[in-house]
Amino acid sequence: MWPATKVRDLFDSMYRGYPVGALMFWDVSANGETRSIAGAAVKDASHQIVDGQQRLTSLYAATRGKPVRDEKYRNKSIAISFNPFTEKFEVRTPAFARSRDWVADIATCFESPIEALQSFVERYEESGRELDKEQQKSLGKVFVKLHGLQSYSFDVVHIQKDAEKRTVADIFVRINSEGVSLKAYDYILTWLSVFWPDGREQIEEFARNSRLSPAHASEILNRKVGWTANNPFIDVATGHIVRAIVAIGQNRAKLADAYNALQAKDRTSGLVDSDRQDRELDLLKSALPTVITPLHWQEFIHSVQTAGFRSRKGVTSNTNLVSCYIYFLLGRTRYNVDLPTLRVLTARWLFMSQLSARYTGSSESQLQKDLDRFGALEDGDSAGFIRVTEEAIANVLTADFWEYRVPDLLVTSIAALSPAYQCYLAVLNATDADMFMLDMKVRDWMDPGLPVVKGVEGHHLFPRAYQEKVLGTTDIKRINQAANFAPTDWNTNNLISDKPPAEYWPDLVAARGGDKEWLAKQHYWHALPDGWQNLEYEDFLLQRRRMIATVIRDGYRKLSKNEVVEPTDALQADVPEVSEPSLAELIEQFLLKPGDFLDPVDPNWEVDAAITDDGTLLIDGVHEFDSLDEAAHHLEVTNMSGYDFWALQTDKGLIPLSDLDPDRVT
Repeated sequence: MWPATKVRDLFDSMYRGYPVGALMFWDVSANGETRSIAGAAVKDASHQIVDGQQRLTSLYAATRGKPVRDEKYRNKSIAISFNPFTEKFEVRTPAFARSRDWVADIATCFESPIEALQSFVERYEESGRELDKEQQKSLGKVFVKLHGLQSYSFDVVHIQKDAEKRTVADIFVRINSEGVSLKAYDYILTWLSVFWPDGREQIEEFARNSRLSPAHASEILNRKVGWTANNPFIDVATGHIVRAIVAIGQNRAKLADAYNALQAKDRTSGLVDSDRQDRELDLLKSALPTVITPLHWQEFIHSVQTAGFRSRKGVTSNTNLVSCYIYFLLGRTRYNVDLPTLRVLTARWLFMSQLSARYTGSSESQLQKDLDRFGALEDGDSAGFIRVTEEAIANVLTADFWEYRVPDLLVTSIAALSPAYQCYLAVLNATDADMFMLDMKVRDWMDPGLPVVKGVEGHHLFPRAYQEKVLGTTDIKRINQAANFAPTDWNTNNLISDKPPAEYWPDLVAARGGDKEWLAKQHYWHALPDGWQNLEYEDFLLQRRRMIATVIRDGYRKLSKNEVVEPTDALQADVPEVSEPSLAELIEQFLLKPGDFLDPVDPNWEVDAAITDDGTLLIDGVHEFDSLDEAAHHLEVTNMSGYDFWALQTDKGLIPLSDLDPDRVT
């Protein structure tokens, strides 16, 4: 679906009689194989849309006032406001909705222009101003003109019903490769829509339902749904499933190669090999049941939990997660590794992959290497699969990696985005550690079923206020080093307040120190050097990074021996909704304004992002988003919300959106 600003521009162009592009239809009945525009009830459809779906969806949603599905399969309304005096369109905001000069939602004009005009005039005059007859007559013409957009004529290109399916699919790809850039998996999904619509629908359903509990899915679909892929780690996208079925079916990691194989065109002659097309499609057909089998998915999620991760905050890359699911499926279905062994192997593979950023960057190239590595084995060779796994892990997690690389990976100011720090928290969970100076398990603090608490990465051991006021440190990157955080609760943080460690640590030990054994575990779990409270800050960070690396290494070795705490069935996939202000609300509250520049909270991440006059976030002058979350997802940040990810550029440095002053002057 389009951003609301693009929908506004579409209506403005239509209203002024500007061309808005042609539509392209394929003159064949849907036959129940495709969905109607925006879910509208329709029967006896005679056309399928090849080009123009976003325009038609936008028109339907805005003129009928009907919600449509966004990229997360949530219902989302597109409301366009209209000023009949200036004949200007805008995306509805609370300000436009309150203004007497604006029709809050043009959908009312399409429902009944006379009633919409009367309502507008009454509301306008109730505000203390009057309209004479000429003004009302002029307004009447404007409302009629707006309502007349229902008769707007589009140019339509028709593809005759006897056109071959592969020709229609090829036309779609050629059109979209020239316009809005689509992903390789979009082309594959298009191919499946034409040649295997049932498979495409199964992919859509699995992805959609991963965001819903069975009860919620049953309510939305108005039918009984007994199981969904709902989980605390990932909202499955159709592209994720396509990647998995391509890897399992075709043994390919590069989706562009997979699509070329489906087309089966001879590079020299350009002729199509129909038999090869069928063979390649059959490979995907055979792989899909393997990928979407509930038992496989559930056991994989159990493997993720075995690695110590509790929610999406800990898994910093969806690509890593999907690649590891492919690894699990290979071991389970092709090489027949017994489930208890495979569960631990998958947990270790995931842990290794996140810690080493195995699938970050050239993810398809690395995945292809792994597919080739395991592809050299005979089917059913479980011992070979285990051996190759051990060799691959040993080549990455060397003694030098633990001693030098891991401490270096912890030199970061954003613990939430640090794969190494999240692995550290996973180890604390898996080894049943207690929180910092608190008789409460880290695993309980990380429970995704609990409401999200601000500062989920923990709290400063060297308090921020102490560093700023006493040490004179103003660089937020130094203050917020990952090695300066420890998981504890807000009560402990309040006790610490702005005191230096040398002052608050003896008090904490006296009040909560317990016996010597427990205090020794606290030093180990939380990587506290001897006499840490008296160290210089930089020396403390250096020593603690090394000790955190040791804790991670020790935890990984316990995982390898299956000596970690078994995940409990109490871990629920349903995560409470977090109420965070939207981009529009931040602008409405004057916390942000057009012209402001935003940066990721990680100051080392260079992104050009600006608030537009339309109240959207524009990245690199090209990509426009209505929401902070969507903008963060564009940068492949999936383990934290956009509200937590973005910060405001100011003369005093970056200010996280959550720290903005409500009294900020516009």
